[in-house]
Amino acid sequence: MSNTQVESGYADKAGKGIHNQHNRRVIGDVLSYILLTVLGIIWLLPIVWVFLESFNQNSSSYQRTFFPTQYTFNNYKQLFTETNVMNFGSMFLRTFIIACFVCVISVAFVLFVAYCMSRMRFRFRKPFMNIVLVLGMFPSIMAVVAVYFILKAMNLTSGNWTVVALILVYSAGTGAGFYMMKGYMDTIPNSLDEAAMLDGCTRWQVFYKIILPICRPMIVYQAITGFLAPWLDFVMAKAICRTQDQYTVALGLWQMLQKEYISQWYARFAAGAVVVSIPIAILFMVMQRFYQESMSGSVKG
Repeated sequence: MSNTQVESGYADKAGKGIHNQHNRRVIGDVLSYILLTVLGIIWLLPIVWVFLESFNQNSSSYQRTFFPTQYTFNNYKQLFTETNVMNFGSMFLRTFIIACFVCVISVAFVLFVAYCMSRMRFRFRKPFMNIVLVLGMFPSIMAVVAVYFILKAMNLTSGNWTVVALILVYSAGTGAGFYMMKGYMDTIPNSLDEAAMLDGCTRWQVFYKIILPICRPMIVYQAITGFLAPWLDFVMAKAICRTQDQYTVALGLWQMLQKEYISQWYARFAAGAVVVSIPIAILFMVMQRFYQESMSGSVKG
């Protein structure tokens, strides 16, 4: 066999190998897209159903078809206008106020504690971090009864004082969730702090002008989680809020599904679920642009 024939055989084998690799890659891509499409449909179907159900003219929980056949805007209108049975507008405003306060307080607490743990060295630093880590392994629901009786002893479980009680409960322990923020701050070079101090910056100026701009993505994450915690919580709110005029939106939606209300409030429950999701969607859209890294901007500042 001549050298030309041998080289031709190797070329044919190489060509077949490349062709087979291309076919396997195409098949893998097709299967991946099919799987992602199916998962996307499964994920979107409940959201689409809740959105369409919120416009359902039939307010009963029993439906002959999966999707509504008649649509109306009355569910949204009645949700905020018919307050003789359930004042959802008051619940929404109360929860929004609590969530905004908790969002700001939690961001401040986490930033201060994380900065101290990341940049400062003191005697009980490591024992404190270990204690917080161990306490974080226990579910917060274990302290619900104790928290309730403490708030009751402080006369914060009656009337409008429940708003203050919920803000205190949701904000009090947020500083203990500093580990993610500290881990992010640990990646910031200490040379930036030292250079700023050589230029005459104080510790506060280093924190405000250097650390905060760099930590903007983590601040966004903490702000979102701080807002969502009281906005979506049910257990703690149920333990503290005893009457309907103290309810948050989570308790209001739960109340709509009780047997004495579900036949008339089922469609309004879906409308309430859509309304509750609007502030979350707006928060994500507003905060989305802050996820980009800002190291260069902080150094220039």
